[in-house]
Amino acid sequence: MSDIIRRDPRAEWIARNRLHPLHAAMQQGQQHSWMGPNGIIRKNPHGVGFIGPNGIKRIDRSGAQQGGSSKRTAAAAVQLPLHQVLQPAFYIAVVPDMVGGRLGSHDRDLLGLARGLAGSDGAVLAVVFGEHKENNFSTAGVDRLLVIEGEEFAGYAPEQLVQGLRAVDNQYNPRHWLLPDSRTGGGELGRRFAAAVGERPATRVWQAKDGQCSGRAGAGQQDLIRGLPRLILAAAECAEPVSETRHEALPVQLSTSAARSLSRIEDLGPVAVDPAAIAMAEAEFIVSGGNGVKDWALFHRATVALGATEGASRVAVDDGFMPRNRQVGATGTWVTARVYLAVGISGAIQHLQGIGACDKVVAINMDPGCDMIKRADLSVIGDSAAILQALIEAVENYRNDAKRDAA
Repeated sequence: MSDIIRRDPRAEWIARNRLHPLHAAMQQGQQHSWMGPNGIIRKNPHGVGFIGPNGIKRIDRSGAQQGGSSKRTAAAAVQLPLHQVLQPAFYIAVVPDMVGGRLGSHDRDLLGLARGLAGSDGAVLAVVFGEHKENNFSTAGVDRLLVIEGEEFAGYAPEQLVQGLRAVDNQYNPRHWLLPDSRTGGGELGRRFAAAVGERPATRVWQAKDGQCSGRAGAGQQDLIRGLPRLILAAAECAEPVSETRHEALPVQLSTSAARSLSRIEDLGPVAVDPAAIAMAEAEFIVSGGNGVKDWALFHRATVALGATEGASRVAVDDGFMPRNRQVGATGTWVTARVYLAVGISGAIQHLQGIGACDKVVAINMDPGCDMIKRADLSVIGDSAAILQALIEAVENYRNDAKRDAA
């Protein structure tokens, strides 16, 4: 047999293709160190960590090299170092939007920016109004958590929220105030609060360092650089979210209650909106159908029952089952839904790119090895028609029970 070392083109292709089923196995068998010709141990920097299902390189801190499917298991086994601030020299106050009672991606970026401004001596103070459902303040970078409750803060009450922020300002005197410059409340609240305390805020800030901040101006075509003000309204992706440390998130309280404001605004409550009329890029809950959907009438009934916005893969659009404006993916619409339900979608790379910013992805598919299953936070393996029918029945039973309890 010849001693000539020959290349294996197929193995090299699998090692480059992160979507191939054998990619993880190829990564595990990769050589990480070897003896160089001069007797020096050489290390392969590309062999440290693993490639996750969304194509991002991850470091396995547990010491065991793992594939993409074990990403969450490896992360759960790591105990992040605890960052404590016993006697804060100052506070960086953050008012997250908390859409749906949970921290969103914009909120986590804002907390990452606050963490950078706080350094080692300051503490990040998160101010939350009303009840919430968030359990991960500690891993988001919060050192102190102030929850202000009261029926006067329920609904649309920006004037009362400003009174609450003024009470926090009087007690803690934060060095900086950070609010998301968003359409879901943070942008308006930040500008109202700035007018109340006489501050000139920096808006649409995407970077803050070295005592200066950069904000978008001129219809997003220019950057406005100014000194770091006390009140900052930051855009999304203004900083990397906290991921290397966990924090105490110690609960604190106001020493005095916030003054009541005579509201000039009457909240008439939420208005029902047709999910089909919501633009794909703004939808919070999307149910998308792909090549695996065989009963499209049942699919439409399921989306109506769930109150979701309809989407589709490119295959479903090309086959004429869904209109072109409902296509999700790099060649369609990039979506940022809080929940994305993929029904019968195998997960082409263009489709996975289009849902990369979604918070939670649920996949219904017959193939447990498809790429959408690897990407999903929750997977259901089975026939899509049977699962959709079960979802419709579960929703109807839940609503009937709610009506019976109300009566």
